[in-house]
Amino acid sequence: MNLTFLNSFYNRPDYVKVLADRIKEQLPEHFDKLLFSFHGIPERHDKKAVEKGKKFPELNIKTYRDQCYETTELIRQELGLPEDKIFVSFQSRLGKDPWIKPYTDFILRDFPAEGVKNLAIVAPAFVSDCLETLEEIAMENKEIFEESGGEHYTYLECLNDTDPWVDVMVKWINGWEKSNAQE
Repeated sequence: MNLTFLNSFYNRPDYVKVLADRIKEQLPEHFDKLLFSFHGIPERHDKKAVEKGKKFPELNIKTYRDQCYETTELIRQELGLPEDKIFVSFQSRLGKDPWIKPYTDFILRDFPAEGVKNLAIVAPAFVSDCLETLEEIAMENKEIFEESGGEHYTYLECLNDTDPWVDVMVKWINGWEKSNAQE
């Protein structure tokens, strides 16, 4: 059996477009902030990418954190949102090691005191909803936000099996098949 991997697609225009469209269709008319909550990783993992990038500058290696911020900026531009309407955070830390910041749960506690009462939140590190997005992001974090004084919390669902996302994946698979058939 042969396996083929599609490496990072965080900044592919077709992915950015389909994710931005998915966000737009679910975004409430009135919101103070759109929070992009990415899955976190230990800081030491991100530092490994920096060290590898120093050894191989021609590879243009980006840290996971940088990829998350780039995805957010590309989607912000695609949606035409002002910079002050978006924020990036990282969820789900385990163990004693420091994880990349800012932490989503801390942000959700602080936002209401900063005047963010109407929040929309998306988890773009996931292409399909799962226990983490539904339990942690949609439910537990809503509770944190509301207990801290937030008024409206809207979880935006992942791409899941929507037709536009499936179309993008089919395009990628067919493109891979065509490029390998020519070899």
